[in-house]
Amino acid sequence: MKTFMQPKENVARSWYVIDADGLPLGRLASKVAHILRGKHKPTFTPHIDCGDYVIVVNASKVNLTGSKLDNKIYYNHSGYPGGLRERTARVMRDKYATEMIERAVKGMLPKGRLGRQMYKKLFVYDDEIHPHTAQKPTAINFK
Repeated sequence: MKTFMQPKENVARSWYVIDADGLPLGRLASKVAHILRGKHKPTFTPHIDCGDYVIVVNASKVNLTGSKLDNKIYYNHSGYPGGLRERTARVMRDKYATEMIERAVKGMLPKGRLGRQMYKKLFVYDDEIHPHTAQKPTAINFK
């Protein structure tokens, strides 16, 4: 029996919307990365971007378990001496909730050209309003 390899021209993409209200960050990010990669489809091919588009709403209401809100630290460096910036997860959730979810999902995608291509299909919004209603996204409930 031959292994099925899907050509990139035959990929059918769907749109999904996920409500992040009350969901743990890591579990949400792993589910989103799974859909972006296309592993939920029976036609999954590892070297082809066969994933779907994902819209995450209510990013500012994502949950972190334990004491991660105060102990987890996000680092950025400008490249200049003394350019290290540190933020706690509480600050990230309050001011940069979309970036926090994007970082978590990006870390779970493959590195390189293919992962960057998959990452472009992710859209994260702070509240419930998103401009993708014309695509008629299907709601996914993880609760």
